[in-house]
Amino acid sequence: MDHDTKTTQPPGLRRELKARHLTMIAIGGSIGTGLFVASGATISQAGPGGALLSYALIGLMVYFLMTSLGELAAFMPVSGSFSTYGSKYVEEGFGFALGWNYWYNWAVTIAVDLVASQLVMTWWFPDTPGWIWSALFLGLIFLLNYISVKGFGEAEYWFSLIKVVTVVVFIVVGVMMIVGILRGAESAGWQNWQIGDAPFSGGFSAMIGVAMIVGFSFQGTELIGIAAGESKDPAKSIPRAVRQVFWRILLFYVFAILVISLIIPYTDPSLLRTDIKDISVSPFTLVFQHAGLLSAAAVMNAVILTAVLSAGNSGMYASTRMLYTLASEGKAPRIFARLSKGGVPRNALYATTVVAGLCFLTSMFGNQTVYLWLLNTSGMTGFIAWLGIAISHYRFRKGYMMQGHDLSELPYRSGFFPFGPIFAFVLCLMITLGQNYQAFLADRIDWYGVTATYVGIPLFLLIWLGFRLTRKSRFVKYSEMKFPTSDQ
Repeated sequence: MDHDTKTTQPPGLRRELKARHLTMIAIGGSIGTGLFVASGATISQAGPGGALLSYALIGLMVYFLMTSLGELAAFMPVSGSFSTYGSKYVEEGFGFALGWNYWYNWAVTIAVDLVASQLVMTWWFPDTPGWIWSALFLGLIFLLNYISVKGFGEAEYWFSLIKVVTVVVFIVVGVMMIVGILRGAESAGWQNWQIGDAPFSGGFSAMIGVAMIVGFSFQGTELIGIAAGESKDPAKSIPRAVRQVFWRILLFYVFAILVISLIIPYTDPSLLRTDIKDISVSPFTLVFQHAGLLSAAAVMNAVILTAVLSAGNSGMYASTRMLYTLASEGKAPRIFARLSKGGVPRNALYATTVVAGLCFLTSMFGNQTVYLWLLNTSGMTGFIAWLGIAISHYRFRKGYMMQGHDLSELPYRSGFFPFGPIFAFVLCLMITLGQNYQAFLADRIDWYGVTATYVGIPLFLLIWLGFRLTRKSRFVKYSEMKFPTSDQ
């Protein structure tokens, strides 16, 4: 296959995503149920200091990953994103495995979001069969992606805006409670950091455990790499989106966790629960209720529903574009590379919708064990994608400089090379391998738990190895790397 054909964007995709869409996709991708529901569990397990440090460290890792992805995506904006970069700058089989894993990751995640959506709706309509809501929302997500990329971008913009406004209002209300303007936080303040084993409860092992939850919370920020292939002016809009991600992570996550920890003691038993069925356990709901906002549960329920639909909408977009790119590069059946008149890869959309629907049916009417395995492999592939970004960027920059190219020609340059990708790679690898380290510490190794957690890694390696053996692919040497020129 001619390598040069892959350096340019396939002609059919429409560049209709504006800068505001890209920014909101990047932010909205990382604000979800992980922040709204699971953040309480991180505080209760690791203490206020441990939770804050975990969010700050993983936030820094994600920021470094985004600067790496930003440099690649601004220079070479393709919908295949890190799958294409992995093929061009690491090894073709590596990119192939990254692409298929990422497609599968989001297809399964849509199913997870469909299950979550019906749990949220049960709060309002306890007597309506849950599968009706899931079918309805799957249809809605499908339609938003079916019409045009602009439809997806606009829906994601408003979904994300609702989440952003909620977090901002939450922080403002929380600060007003802490300083005494609003009543309801009489016990609030730094004394919450001094009770029990605070600020660091459970030591280093608790922080490792919490790092998994935090890492999952941030998954989705890499969506800007996929969306780059359909953005209007990637050289300008991607750097802007990447720069804003750092401040948004700092504001939305670190500030939100700080506010929660100053208002609700980490020993509060209601923080321990992470069950989406009971929205009243969301730390956001608890804080609003402390402030006397009694309708907070209903409002937060609506926001969490928005977060779930947003994640499903993004997942459908990301997996569809990844499957389309794999087909365009000859790594998936050609039928998935066909585009509608509006530039939407509808065949890829149909396939993704069917897989998401089947995964959902497995959870509803099939074997729960199968569903949990799907969920675990899906979670792992998100971290594998991040590792792929760090490796691809490191090798891209090394090859780019070795061939004598001028760094000033890059539309966006990561200022943290080589420390950024190396730091992100090491920390991400630690989190990936440490997902279920407790299983190895018991008297007898919990092989079932180990397999369920880590099955995504051998699956990725098998796909990579299979491609290498059948296609005889090999690692790309720095001297052989091909970089798109400005006229392409």
